[in-house]
Amino acid sequence: MASPTTIVLFHSAYGLRPAVHAAADRLRAAGHEVHVPDLYEGRTAETVEDGMAIKDEIGHDELLRRAIVAAAPLSERGLVYAGFSLGGSIAQNLALGDEKARGLLLLHGTSDLPEDAAVDDLPVQLHVADPDPFEPHDWLNAWYLRMGRAGADVEIYRYPGAGHIFTDPELADYDAEASDAAWKVALGFLEEVGRA
Repeated sequence: MASPTTIVLFHSAYGLRPAVHAAADRLRAAGHEVHVPDLYEGRTAETVEDGMAIKDEIGHDELLRRAIVAAAPLSERGLVYAGFSLGGSIAQNLALGDEKARGLLLLHGTSDLPEDAAVDDLPVQLHVADPDPFEPHDWLNAWYLRMGRAGADVEIYRYPGAGHIFTDPELADYDAEASDAAWKVALGFLEEVGRA
């Protein structure tokens, strides 16, 4: 039987909204321990433009610092890092820097990675709209190759016709069929990570 995983789930540029808590509850219902840091310290956005403005005001380095502070007390357990869009980018940065990371679950977002990035067969799963204006095909192809060279074991699931953050029922991007399919696969991924 798979053991429960400890997951740190990072929100998108919209902030820590009810949909993130609902996603965390879905993961908890599957038996996992889930932590949802609030990198915006209580602020949320109604539009992607407002969310990007908050992100830019806080700054990339400060967001990463806040994420590291939130994850560090849990990292001895061997975390699965997960996130939505911007949160996926942050999760990727932390997972690649944590030699005890057990997995990386990316929903709608990736990040660039340093040339010297190296992991030991880190399981990585990405769920992304197809096409996605924030994750174009050329970028994803290059990202996949770089992650492979870094030692990650990467799976990409594409969802034709879905909006960017298609798992969030509060956004216009929402696609119920794609969301259900993504969560089914993601829960299977987490179960496999728990067996490792």
